[in-house]
Amino acid sequence: MPRRDPVGPGQASAGRPRAGTVGSLTDRGAAAVEAALVFPILLLLIFGIVDFGRMLNAQMNATEAAQQGARIASFGDRPHARIREIAGADARVAAVVCPISGGGGGGRTAEVTVTYPFTFVTPMGAIASVLGADGPDGTIELTGRGVMPCS
Repeated sequence: MPRRDPVGPGQASAGRPRAGTVGSLTDRGAAAVEAALVFPILLLLIFGIVDFGRMLNAQMNATEAAQQGARIASFGDRPHARIREIAGADARVAAVVCPISGGGGGGRTAEVTVTYPFTFVTPMGAIASVLGADGPDGTIELTGRGVMPCS
């Protein structure tokens, strides 16, 4: 009759892990620790992507509004309504409108500056305020500028 070694639970003979088990008991929880270390970095990356995309869109809107406003101001009209239509009601407008005259512009230009307060929607606003954002709640002032010759 063959001799049998005493076998504990989860082990084959000679203290080796049984087929189908992975690692040893000291590896338990390593995946949870690794996930706990990687998860905040992953969230920070996702929040940054979301807010950076929104900020880029707001910057493009402010620039487009300033360019459209400068085009309108080059004809001697007030551009504020069109700028607020593009950039939103929160936008501040500073415009130099061309004088309405019978001749050409005489080398003058119409200049429009649109300032838009951007507010973060993710916790990136708290990080931005630590890194020097303009407002106390992490808002950043985005500026667009448009210049056109008077016609």
